[in-house]
Amino acid sequence: MRFPSSIFVSVSLFTAETTAALYLSSTYRSAGDQIWQGLTLLFTLLASVLVQLTLTFIHRDLNRDRPLVLFLHLLQLGPIVRCLEAFCIYGSVGVVEEPYVSITKKKQIPRGGPAEEVERHVGQAEGKLFTHRAAFARTSVIQAFLGSAPQLTLQLYICVLQRGMSVGRGTLMVISLLSIVYGALRCNILAIKIKYEEYEVDISPMAYFSVFMWRGFEIATRVVVLVLFSSVLKLWVLPVVSLNFLAFFFYPWVLFWLSHSPFPENIEKTLSRLGTTVVLCLLTFLYAGINMFCWSAVQLKLSDPDLINKSHNWYRMAVFYTLRFLENALLLSLWYLYKTDFYTYVCAPLLLLQLLVAYAIGIFFMLVFYRFCHPCRRLFSSSMTQGLWDCSMLLCLSCKARSPENRLVESPEKGLKSPEARRTTLQYIMALTIPPRHSPC
Repeated sequence: MRFPSSIFVSVSLFTAETTAALYLSSTYRSAGDQIWQGLTLLFTLLASVLVQLTLTFIHRDLNRDRPLVLFLHLLQLGPIVRCLEAFCIYGSVGVVEEPYVSITKKKQIPRGGPAEEVERHVGQAEGKLFTHRAAFARTSVIQAFLGSAPQLTLQLYICVLQRGMSVGRGTLMVISLLSIVYGALRCNILAIKIKYEEYEVDISPMAYFSVFMWRGFEIATRVVVLVLFSSVLKLWVLPVVSLNFLAFFFYPWVLFWLSHSPFPENIEKTLSRLGTTVVLCLLTFLYAGINMFCWSAVQLKLSDPDLINKSHNWYRMAVFYTLRFLENALLLSLWYLYKTDFYTYVCAPLLLLQLLVAYAIGIFFMLVFYRFCHPCRRLFSSSMTQGLWDCSMLLCLSCKARSPENRLVESPEKGLKSPEARRTTLQYIMALTIPPRHSPC
């Protein structure tokens, strides 16, 4: 049985960030900055409350007679209690005789031959520990993008306004950045395990390093771009952020409406239709929060029984990063055009170039991960190179259609495209946009 190190990291980041935020809010109060104090506490308490609710929901404590645990959750001490409980379970393995053992079957990643199915005996303690790991993996994502990400953006914005960084604020910013990157890393691992749940997935240290660098450059660049833009065009910050957030919030609902699927009823048997709607709204709220700062490895599909789209394709990822790169470039250009004398001590062209290069470095590590370090890359139906080539071909479809080799047949009378030409173009578009059966998460 593996040591529950992921649980320890999650709780350590949660505790450290909460402590640093409370200390920093006290310094804001002493300085008379009530607005900064209120916003710092708001982002801290919002994420903490959502983490408590998530742990309670996953462990189904409302249906069990555990008043002490519920009371500790009300005191915002739930993650610490769950961590101690997980370590007690880990320490009791081999000491206390388990009442039953279950058998699970997992396939091994094929290496040139057919996949072999391997049976494993899973005890009761290991099953409980698996539930704890799954719960903390989800709470790490919630803490990262609904608490740490807005917290980091706020504190960096305060640093820009005040032209300085205190020890307390710098500590909170470092912890918040680590929390966001770790949450994005857990999101990637969660997506891989959900998509390839039939296989025994073993993630190498190089894969962890690639994802960490990918997410670190991507998220840090995005936060800096948003802060720079908001510092010179304050009135336009709300429309830009709202447009991003609402687009990603309603995107899963629009796809669900277009699919004409029945309303999902299998989330939790004890939930009413209203409760299911609230849970789905919170899920899409988290999905929008993730995509505000980085690409969400877990793609929602409300028409699926598991609520997860397991047929993710290269085209959607390429479109996201192309549009996000252009958006960052546009926001930086607006900052450069409207920057005030406040930024005279900064070499603006060099800073703009560094941020764009940093985002490109993040994309480079993403390509390295999917090409060399992804644990299930042997199961991909198409290579990364072919996928990116198909995406570029779709973007240049109009130019390709007018080339001599692929010229569309036009009617000599009205200049209209023939049915054969329209059918060929439609088949080409569908071949690129329909997700393959097996593709990377």
